[in-house]
Amino acid sequence: MQNEHKTRRIPIGIIAGLSAAILAGGGGGAWWVWNSITSTTPPPPTSSQPSESTQTSTEEKIQVYWLDDVNGQLKLVPTLVTLENAKTQREVLEAGFNRLLNGPGEGTAATTIPEGTRLRNLSVESDGVHVDLSQEFTSGGGSTSMIGRLAQVIYTASSLDPTVKVWIDVEGKPLDVLGGEGILVDQPMTREDFEENFEL
Repeated sequence: MQNEHKTRRIPIGIIAGLSAAILAGGGGGAWWVWNSITSTTPPPPTSSQPSESTQTSTEEKIQVYWLDDVNGQLKLVPTLVTLENAKTQREVLEAGFNRLLNGPGEGTAATTIPEGTRLRNLSVESDGVHVDLSQEFTSGGGSTSMIGRLAQVIYTASSLDPTVKVWIDVEGKPLDVLGGEGILVDQPMTREDFEENFEL
């Protein structure tokens, strides 16, 4: 008698089916893992567009002071001016003064600062704001005109800090007396000093 061993063979169709199921399950699992990783990871920030927090605004505002006739009496009238690319206090004040010296344009506001007055220099120091104007600032007008232009300079120079002391020079020399009327100008002067000593 022959010893016959019968081997059990699994049909090839079943092996192929199981292999396909394993591959499909593994592929589906890999696809699911890949999608869950990529969907929860935010894209890295690009450097081409800065975020809002890193953008700095170079827009500043300053009040420039004009005069207006209210019932026969001059009043100071502030106008808010937006300035581009002014970064320091000096640059903001300098741009504000250039706007002031160019005049109010059309409207009811006026100025008593003589045409042709130029800003020679402006600096912000530890003791206050120093403004140096050209000789034209002292020419023409009566006492009301002189007091009005003095107010315009003091209030515009102190528009960033209403308590700051303002020093006014003309052609590099301290302004002691303004105009032919002989208006005495104490140096330095604040808004409070002006209101105590002068009336528009």
